[in-house]
Amino acid sequence: MSRLSQRFASLKSAGRKAVIPYVVAGDPAKDVTVPMMHRLVAAGADVLELGVPFSDPMSEGPVIQRGHERALECGVSLTDVLAMVREFRTGDPDTPVVMMGYANPVERMGYAEFAAACAEAGVDGLITVDLPPEEVGLLNAELKKVEIDNIFLISPTTPEQRVATITGNASGFVYYVAVKGVTGAGHLDTADVSQRLDIIKAQTELPVCVGFGIKDADSAARVGTFADGVVVGSALIEALAGTIEGGGETADGVDAAVALLADIRSGVDGILESGH
Repeated sequence: MSRLSQRFASLKSAGRKAVIPYVVAGDPAKDVTVPMMHRLVAAGADVLELGVPFSDPMSEGPVIQRGHERALECGVSLTDVLAMVREFRTGDPDTPVVMMGYANPVERMGYAEFAAACAEAGVDGLITVDLPPEEVGLLNAELKKVEIDNIFLISPTTPEQRVATITGNASGFVYYVAVKGVTGAGHLDTADVSQRLDIIKAQTELPVCVGFGIKDADSAARVGTFADGVVVGSALIEALAGTIEGGGETADGVDAAVALLADIRSGVDGILESGH
């Protein structure tokens, strides 16, 4: 059983929901990411999602795009991201780590070499934003050899028939995009999200986590009442970068991001306490 499967099984048995922070690896500096990963776990993260810096992160809104730009300015590559995971693993052998990125760097490295490098570093799952399930067969074969989960996005506009195709190729968990458009955009309609999750859950027994639109403890708690987990990205990066851009030190930015995650953790845990 993979780390992701174990973590979600443990959460389910405890009646709890996953809190999954997303940060761009190397933003705002290479030496910040691993210590921040450990602090996010200490603040209540169940799974960590690391963005692999890319020059054209098309699904991202302006906040995360700037995070990619800052990381690229620091010279962060796919190899560097794998090294960060490897370093993180020396202090934390248990917390699942998912890498989220785009197909080009993976294809340049080669599927077999990439899968082997991920396994050696301690990566548990992969989200490749621009690789559709119809084209994932070769990569999936290599990932399965090393027991790495392949996680897919489902959007509000995904037809029900295509949901079945996606869930049939997925493992680990399914990532539902709660709002149309890029990360950080749009209004979160929790009633609509709940209805869409009913459709997805009818097609798969995998956990379904929701991201794109989780901004604070309230939105996380509302979504957490019917999702298996919540993903928060833009709001965390805004807290991190906004504090620094406002004149704070890097450490102050990390403090702000960690404090936001702790607040979201409390909001999600409040679901259990209230009996929902």
